[in-house]
Amino acid sequence: MAMYQMRNVGGHVQVYDRYGKFLFSADTEREAREELESYAESAA
Repeated sequence: MAMYQMRNVGGHVQVYDRYGKFLFSADTEREAREELESYAESAA
């Protein structure tokens, strides 16, 4: 099971955890991945 899910919504990317809880949005998938790295580090 994936830990995170990215959805393209209205021209931006929304990121959800594996339970479907919204985490954050970003302008691009690349920006979302970079933010996800920071998010994962702060959660550890």
